[in-house]
Amino acid sequence: MKKNMGTIDKVVRIILAAVMATLYFTNIVTGTLGIVLLVFAAVFVLTSVISFCPLYAPLGIKTNPNSDKA
Repeated sequence: MKKNMGTIDKVVRIILAAVMATLYFTNIVTGTLGIVLLVFAAVFVLTSVISFCPLYAPLGIKTNPNSDKA
């Protein structure tokens, strides 16, 4: 699996995940929408940790400036 996410992309995803989790755990967003946001937050954290976004691969998106180097 080749890394296709850059540092800025990872930081933005972590911040968004933290905001989504905060909204859920402070009961600002509840119910089905809250669960969906929590799942998105988990996916954002996971993709940030492994530096690979499966959605980027078929679309040919690479935010990692070093992804073209061997």
